[in-house]
Amino acid sequence: MQHIKFPVQFQFKIFTFSNDFTAKDADGDTIAYVKQKLFKLKEDISIYTDDTQSEVVYKIKADRWLDFSAAYSFFDNQGIEFGKVVRKGWRSIWKAEYQIIDENEKHQYTINEDNAWTKVFDSLLGEIPILGMLTGYFFNPSYTVRNVSGKEVVQIKKQASFFGRDFELTQVGDLDADDDDRVLLGLMMMLLLERSRG
Repeated sequence: MQHIKFPVQFQFKIFTFSNDFTAKDADGDTIAYVKQKLFKLKEDISIYTDDTQSEVVYKIKADRWLDFSAAYSFFDNQGIEFGKVVRKGWRSIWKAEYQIIDENEKHQYTINEDNAWTKVFDSLLGEIPILGMLTGYFFNPSYTVRNVSGKEVVQIKKQASFFGRDFELTQVGDLDADDDDRVLLGLMMMLLLERSRG
């Protein structure tokens, strides 16, 4: 997935028993198909080259059972770990925050939810019959990735849609080509976790 052509579109599948989505680059080419295994006590995510699911290129695995401070490690197709994303514990209950760590256990990037109130209003309106079906059009959270210097690198935002299944990732700053995969995998895992939170 290196040398990604931005913007990247993430589209979640609906009416399936698994939490799957496709990532497509600016040319409309599929760069990844992400499949989350359901009913697992520890998260187990497979990233394929496309939706035929014929070739696994990456795996993401949790280091423990469901937990607010779990770490989700990235493995290549040789089974070698090359980084992880870590949810920042109780701090993430109000406003999502994750750290992307490299293969040397060094903090590289931070993912922050831009506006926690968006999620609050989305949850409140979601409880109202009929109106709850429209939250995907009105409340669209966004998340920004910053490097250790605090400079913005990429931003992902939910697009207005009936089922809230579309997200767009745009580049807003300089991103080291060697970090493309780690950042993308961190955002993929974050999206799966945040969608499950509502």
